[in-house]
Amino acid sequence: MKQRVITAVIALILFIPIVYVGGLWMDWLTVAFAAVGISEIFLMKKQILVSINFLLALLATIIWAVPDSFIKGMPWHWSKYGMYFAIIMLMLTWTVLSKNKTTFDDVGVYTLSSLYIGTGFHYMAAIRNSNNGLALLCYVFVVVWLTDTGAYMIGRQIGKHKLWPVISPNKTWEGSIGGTICAVICAAIYVYCVQVGYPQMQMIIIAFFLSIVGQMGDLVESAYKRYYGVKDSGKILPGHGGILDRFDSMLFVLPVVAALLGIMH
Repeated sequence: MKQRVITAVIALILFIPIVYVGGLWMDWLTVAFAAVGISEIFLMKKQILVSINFLLALLATIIWAVPDSFIKGMPWHWSKYGMYFAIIMLMLTWTVLSKNKTTFDDVGVYTLSSLYIGTGFHYMAAIRNSNNGLALLCYVFVVVWLTDTGAYMIGRQIGKHKLWPVISPNKTWEGSIGGTICAVICAAIYVYCVQVGYPQMQMIIIAFFLSIVGQMGDLVESAYKRYYGVKDSGKILPGHGGILDRFDSMLFVLPVVAALLGIMH
């Protein structure tokens, strides 16, 4: 517990000022998070980071994580899609050159992981750097964190019916529903007190759906950790696990928020 508290305090001291300032600081922070996230996928797969596979997967992840404006400034105005597909073709070519030491299945994991992680963190910066971005990103944090906190506390007190025991044996339906109710109530209070730039009722309704989406993101991470036989995605945050452990729900929620509110970056 002591280690968890120390790590949380240090992380917040570093994280909060960057979120507050936003801009390029936020862009580079989220790119760094994405880079760590893809490395955790490799470590869970027990694959080395000093490799062609990791270099290509890292480039693919960064392409999705950086702001769109970074790509537009490159020669010939390459699109993210074109650059990403070029890297996928290189990955597939490597399956031939490596004589199937890198398999088609491996490339599938790298491709999906880079899209999932890169896009999720891309929209963390996109939301922060949008109009009313600080208030809006804090709204997302409120929904996700209060869902987790409410589900944990209510699940411990009255949880009896397992939500999905094969994937996450400690989660219950009571906790899940309680977490969503808690998130909606806290989101309603938040948008009443803070101007986020959108109608209050719209943001309360969205909070309901985001709470459910966030819980699915949590379960998805539990599923692939169970598949790879690991307790945590990484060890970069002592007492808390890895970046993917801390942002599993956010990686699902952030792109949904951006899509619903029409936020581009």
